[in-house]
Amino acid sequence: MGLIEEKLRFCIDRGGTFTDVYAEIPGQLDGRVLKLLSVDPSNYDDAPVEGIRRILEEYGGEKIPRTSKIPTDKIEWIRMGTTVATNALLERKGERVALCVTQGFRDLLQIGNQARPNIFDLTVSKPSNLYEEVIEVDERIELILGEEKRHSSESVIKGISGELVRIVRPLNEEALKPLLRGLLEKGISSLAVVLMHSYTYPQHEILVEKLALSLGFRHVSLSSALTPMVRAVPRGLTASVDAYLTPVIKEYLSGFISKFDEGLGKVNVLFMQSDGGLAPESRFSGHKAVLSGPAGGVVGYSQTLFGLETEKPLIGFDMGGTSTDVSRYAGSYEQVLETQIAGAIIQAPQLDINTVAAGGGSKLKFQFGAFRVGPESVGAHPGPVCYRKGGELAVTDANLILGYVIPDYFPSIFGPNEDQPLDVKETREKFDYLAKQINSYRKSQDQSAKDMTVEEIALGFVNVANETMCRPIRQLTEMKGHETRNHALACFGGAGPQHACAIARSLGMKEVLIHRFCGILSAYGMGLADVIEEAQEPYSAIYSDESIVEASRREGLLVGQVRQKLREQGFKEESIMTETYLNLRYEGTDTSIMVKRQNDKDDYAVEFVKLFQQEYGFKLQNRNILICDVRVRGIGVTNILKPRALQATSSIPNVEGHYKVYFGNGWHDTPLFKLENLSYGHVLPGPAIIMNGNSTVIVEPNCKAIITKYGNIKIEIDSTLSTVQTAERVADVVQLSIFNHRFMGIAEQMGRTLQRTSISTNIKERLDFSCALFGPEGGLVANAPHVPVHLGAMSSTVRWQLNYWCDNLNEGDVLVTNHPSAGGSHLPDITVVTPVFDNGKIVFFVASRGHHAEIGGITPGSMPPFSKAIWEEGAAIKAFKLVEKGVFQEEGIIKLLRFPCSVRTVHNIPGTRRLQDNLSDLRAQVAANQRGISLIKELIEQYGLETVQAYMTYVQVNAEGAVREMLKSVAAKFGSQTASGGKGDVVVVEEEDCMDDGSVIHLRLTIDSKQGEAFFDFTGTSPEVYGNWNAPEAVTAAAIIYCLRCLVNVDIPLNQGCLAPVKIHIPSGSFLSPSDKAAVVGGNVLTSQRITDVVLTAFQACACSQGCMNNLTFGDDTFGYYETIGGGSGAGPTWDGTSGVQCHMTNTRMTDPEIFEQRYPVLLHKFGLRENSGGLGLHKGGDGLIREIKFRRPVVVSILSERRVHAPRGLNGGEPGARGANYLIMKEGRRVYLGGKNTIEVEAGEILQILTPGGGGWGSPTM
Repeated sequence: MGLIEEKLRFCIDRGGTFTDVYAEIPGQLDGRVLKLLSVDPSNYDDAPVEGIRRILEEYGGEKIPRTSKIPTDKIEWIRMGTTVATNALLERKGERVALCVTQGFRDLLQIGNQARPNIFDLTVSKPSNLYEEVIEVDERIELILGEEKRHSSESVIKGISGELVRIVRPLNEEALKPLLRGLLEKGISSLAVVLMHSYTYPQHEILVEKLALSLGFRHVSLSSALTPMVRAVPRGLTASVDAYLTPVIKEYLSGFISKFDEGLGKVNVLFMQSDGGLAPESRFSGHKAVLSGPAGGVVGYSQTLFGLETEKPLIGFDMGGTSTDVSRYAGSYEQVLETQIAGAIIQAPQLDINTVAAGGGSKLKFQFGAFRVGPESVGAHPGPVCYRKGGELAVTDANLILGYVIPDYFPSIFGPNEDQPLDVKETREKFDYLAKQINSYRKSQDQSAKDMTVEEIALGFVNVANETMCRPIRQLTEMKGHETRNHALACFGGAGPQHACAIARSLGMKEVLIHRFCGILSAYGMGLADVIEEAQEPYSAIYSDESIVEASRREGLLVGQVRQKLREQGFKEESIMTETYLNLRYEGTDTSIMVKRQNDKDDYAVEFVKLFQQEYGFKLQNRNILICDVRVRGIGVTNILKPRALQATSSIPNVEGHYKVYFGNGWHDTPLFKLENLSYGHVLPGPAIIMNGNSTVIVEPNCKAIITKYGNIKIEIDSTLSTVQTAERVADVVQLSIFNHRFMGIAEQMGRTLQRTSISTNIKERLDFSCALFGPEGGLVANAPHVPVHLGAMSSTVRWQLNYWCDNLNEGDVLVTNHPSAGGSHLPDITVVTPVFDNGKIVFFVASRGHHAEIGGITPGSMPPFSKAIWEEGAAIKAFKLVEKGVFQEEGIIKLLRFPCSVRTVHNIPGTRRLQDNLSDLRAQVAANQRGISLIKELIEQYGLETVQAYMTYVQVNAEGAVREMLKSVAAKFGSQTASGGKGDVVVVEEEDCMDDGSVIHLRLTIDSKQGEAFFDFTGTSPEVYGNWNAPEAVTAAAIIYCLRCLVNVDIPLNQGCLAPVKIHIPSGSFLSPSDKAAVVGGNVLTSQRITDVVLTAFQACACSQGCMNNLTFGDDTFGYYETIGGGSGAGPTWDGTSGVQCHMTNTRMTDPEIFEQRYPVLLHKFGLRENSGGLGLHKGGDGLIREIKFRRPVVVSILSERRVHAPRGLNGGEPGARGANYLIMKEGRRVYLGGKNTIEVEAGEILQILTPGGGGWGSPTM
């Protein structure tokens, strides 16, 4: 024992900029802390090795030359977290990788779920693929569905999950060999493998691995081994990440280990994984390493603060230079099984850490009359202005101006010789210049407006940055059903403690905890973590007594595996713990929960129902619970670092000096303390500064800092929230940004509540919904950007209801409507509207619109291709009180849904086929609205009704200003050469396009370049059609507001102000303003896309995109399925179109191929890009998609599509994209064209082939 006690223990976090080292040294009560640059090639090769070398030199008193190996005889263990994997992913500097997939799916990972990352980005920028080559394997496995008879002539096998599979085509190894050799000849030796249904039948992937390794591949990542769970896309993306990163990590670790002498084999060297557990070098792989550093911080604050310093659940707040990580801890680690990092989806257990693009390096901008912080960062080079490298203003500069950063205590490492302090003078000059711009703008709005000082401006930017970071914290807690205010804020990272008091106050928290090692907490956390081994396998069964017996058998085998792995690492039985989980979901939903068994007698189902209700607010009655996976987590308990209690003191704390610090009410002479000179029991009233190493802790006025028993800092927050005066006639430019965030945050939280509490796949998984809040007259205040076709459209709905009900609205009333003539889009989109009262007066409205999978009508799914009148499309509700004075009117709404047509005796139209789902989703929409009301009332309580309503108007004026500026710049760009008419300050452009039946959308766009106004005149548009692609006026308004928001290209709020500079004229009786009897189901999904193309080409913004949503429904009396299929986006003046994405007015997700085949009687033959379907040009249009579905039993199929006759046009000389096409391939091989709109009865064995349109090209190909 004595020998072990004499050895050193190292905890290291190798970050992107700095490497932090914490070392426990024998004979010393306090650990040694060291911080050094992660990359400093002129002085050392590797920062962690250099840190260990320097501390060993100090401890041993002997020089260790950098050229010699590090002696290990004085080292007990090394624990390290590293950003090597994260940086390789961010910078795309991983290993060269090839992807190996089942034939027909070469583009599967590139397509992903079809969704665009940013719906307003016309370039549709998506992260690049990690692989550079794809090979397709001739093999195929299909699931045997319950009702199918087994054919003795074909191979039938029971998969790992318990599902029966048929080997349709065995793996063709001879055909695969030359493909693999071809990759090696190109210099690619890392392979990612994802084959269909390998989660339950991994044998084909294993054969690929054996063959690849035998041919000379260095690394092979099998999706079935890394994450044996159903869903091919995230499993394949995880394998790609692993193949891309693991060789890089292994190379780094090999280099790290080579720097030590041969005794390192006796040293316990472990690395932090994304799940908060440690792993030896041999088991440390790429897909588990991406959150290595942040995971250490979560372990650090959770194990040292929770239970020791507070009983409250903790919000972890780790603010760095470019981003801020937010997490939660309430006694156990909160984990997710899937996350997206640097554009890559990773499916593996990992801590639930949310990253927001706001940090010390976030850029400060004054734009369109409002303060904006981030998301762009100034980076480490050149960095903020104060770094003396010619950088731009950032949050760090604002903190310096305010005195939150003290140059005397900041390293003097700046300037040409890296020996100068932070540059206060240049920073102030830059703020002076910005102040002139801001004050000039304010004077232009109101001559009596007072000038803002530099300090007021700097504080304004800090307040906006704080609100930017508060938004994800509210989402993290409240989307899971927890009250934010009931938490304590655990603050760490370099910049976090400067903002802690202000953020806690904004969130209503009363307590902030700052660890004494807050600047190196990620490193310190390495010494508190346990060694983790995970084992998991799929198991597909209905939860029952019988299946639980089988799950327990599988659990026992997995427990044995993880215990053996931990024993091999030197753990004794008494140091090994295991946790068992079942991954459960309700039948018919995709929302699974990993349920942990609390003790041997616990029923997983009871715990699942409890967790489901806690997170989603309801439980599903009479619904089977399904088992998806069995998981075991093995924990090798280490108990390494222990918190050290301090002796209480009665002494007066020593003041190191006084500094001027600016708070909201002016400059304060503020005492500065050093944490190392403070003791347990010291109480420091605010304002105060506490220097904790290189971290500055700001204690605001009316707050109080207490040094705790363990040497940490606890700050008690004064709960008084700031208020805003509206004495001036113009908006406060700071509060304008903050209210923009708050209003949008309310709409977003409404959306999360709706997603949580809904039951249907369309709302919960495909995210086909939108939420918004409105002023008392129905003007849009904020619309969370969910589905573009809903943008701005709900304002018409709210105003129609307001006019209809007039004074007959009471507190507790909730309205429901879906009729196109009442501001609706199409009948499946049901809108629920709730008035918000304050002292008996309506002060706001909130509304939520969701696509219901079934609403009645002539075909299942309520999307009939051949409807000719509105009553054929289902229940049509103009106005009904869904809730009246707090009472849910179930009988009334059931009657409306079951009997959709008042003239049903003539037409006999079926009512809804899924009544209970409708009722559940309507209740979810009511709950979402109620969430919005609660948040609005909180805002009113904080700021007062007058202020909130004033800023409701100001945010609309702000958006209006942004759109006016955009229109002025567009008019200036057009000039006389591209305009078809106009005089003086007026530019006139005419544009038109056709629907496939020949109906014309004609637009005459007039832009006033002086006023920044536009007139959209659709005179000349064809009359109402005898079909269903008529579009209500609200759809045209939504398309225009979407286009304007895309053209502004700045993150302005979506509100009524966007349409204030715009007039829209739609001739009554045209198919863009049809009668209330017209069929409209296709107008929302087809015509909206054509309107968008016409508007964007009129603005010369980009070529036409696929111009369609390719709506596919199929089913029978027992089930129904609905999807929209992506295509090619249009090219623009500086970009190529993107292939295989949802375009413009939709952004709903595609069902994963394995889930698709698991739940429906289909076999997906092919799903890939339609090569060369994008229009040629200087910039090429994006390619469409090919989707081939083989049906395994007779069903009714409906397709509702466009661009099958008129191709998506190119722009500025670019060529058109290819037209779409729909075919039915009969069993005998006959291929029949179906046209754009059709309903057919297909037989088992027949194949539906859908070719979606490509996007138009931009610019002549010869330019």
